[in-house]
Amino acid sequence: MARSASGKKLEEITARIRACRFCVETPEGAKLPHEPRPVLRVSPTARLLLASQAPGNLVNQTGIPFNDPSGNRLRDWMGVDRETFYDASRIAIAPMGFCFPGNDAAGGDLPPRPECRARWHDSLFAALPQIETVIAIGRYAQDYHFARLGHALPKGAGVSEIVTRWREFQNATPLIFPLPHPSWRNTGWLKRNPWFEAEVLPALRAEVARLVKT
Repeated sequence: MARSASGKKLEEITARIRACRFCVETPEGAKLPHEPRPVLRVSPTARLLLASQAPGNLVNQTGIPFNDPSGNRLRDWMGVDRETFYDASRIAIAPMGFCFPGNDAAGGDLPPRPECRARWHDSLFAALPQIETVIAIGRYAQDYHFARLGHALPKGAGVSEIVTRWREFQNATPLIFPLPHPSWRNTGWLKRNPWFEAEVLPALRAEVARLVKT
């Protein structure tokens, strides 16, 4: 079967992203402190998009997105196993920064590289018109995808406020689920906000199940 024009466009842009070296050769600010290893999984058939922040160090070592404890928690939130999670024909994974950005002085991850959003994201998501639902993880992904889909967020709003308002975005097209990052660093937030597990996760799991069923 011949590839569609949109499928060819998606192949072209993903190939260019995987070969990208802008953050070391012509960076905006300090260059990436290691060799680039862009991490993303997309396809012309996936109806669900995981839009996250940037790969962590463990993911950088393997090239597999969410191949770490955060991924285990995220898969539990979504109600899927590893096989389903990594089936790119059903679930697309595209972070705001495609490469691990390195660590700050305190040992935390640096923000996503700005080169990715500026050079690739608009074209990438234009080549994914079939996406029905975006799971936007963390403020960087939320800022970009809400604005892209015509729902710009207040500048002063934090992730907690945005996630609290999750019901407001259920009629958007595509539908948007704002989530906190599944990192262990947010365990305290999860304990202080039991409504997230009681209210958000059942709705999230139902939507994921609808989109990934074979």
